[in-house]
Amino acid sequence: MIQTIGVIGAGQMGSGIAQVCALHGFDVTLLDVRPEALEKAVAGIDGHLARQASKGKIEAADKDAALSRIKTGTDYRIFDASDLVIEAATENEDIKRDIFKQLVPHLKAGAMVATNTSSISITRLAATTDRPERFIGMHFMNPVPVMQLVEIIRGIATSEDTYQSVRDLAHKLGKTSAVSEDFPAFIVNRILLPMINEAIYTLYEGVGSVEAIDTAMKLGANHPMGPLELADFIGLDTCLSIMNVLYDGLADSKYRPCPLLVKYVEAGWLGRKVGRGFYDYSKDTPVPTR
Repeated sequence: MIQTIGVIGAGQMGSGIAQVCALHGFDVTLLDVRPEALEKAVAGIDGHLARQASKGKIEAADKDAALSRIKTGTDYRIFDASDLVIEAATENEDIKRDIFKQLVPHLKAGAMVATNTSSISITRLAATTDRPERFIGMHFMNPVPVMQLVEIIRGIATSEDTYQSVRDLAHKLGKTSAVSEDFPAFIVNRILLPMINEAIYTLYEGVGSVEAIDTAMKLGANHPMGPLELADFIGLDTCLSIMNVLYDGLADSKYRPCPLLVKYVEAGWLGRKVGRGFYDYSKDTPVPTR
């Protein structure tokens, strides 16, 4: 039974996963190599739970109890009692492989490992560990406290017990699960990212402006966010990484990343997290950069 959950990476995804797990009664250990990232994550979780309490969505006592369940650290030894560790680091396979190499010596024999990857092969990542049968993909959507879906992806070696345990956990966290086969980018990003990439091609080829493209899709397709606004929210580096996984993994030219996306990433214009992408976020109202 899962009771103690480890989370690797204190960024937006990792802190969101930690928050949801702690709020639903699980003991959480949150690791990041940067102490300042851990401080920022805990402050962010505190603020988010405070807003939920002020709106009556949770009780003040629930907020305090959730925060008390979260422990932080920079040493992988903090995971020695974890029943499940969820990796939520940058969408980079080399970084993830290095994390698993450092993690597994500190895990107890029966501990399971999940990766929050949005596109990388679960089977390939599992093979870098000593427990491929207890390794699974658990792809949360961003922002984790708000979005209802978790994609669950079994690698070729993932056991039925691991799958059932993680599926049950997702439901205990108040999420709905969708099971995907282990193919590049799974379900959501296999469909979503090519649409975003096509929107960038539409901008690149001069078919429409940033504002026109986003307005057209919000009002014409009833999307809550335009595709370029959404790309900025996801992070253009993450968008490019996923498109490269699709292009490399499926060898189909329809997945070729738009040159304009590549150029923005090369410029460091990665979206909201750096204040500039397809929009400039330096003022109260975002302004298109093209």
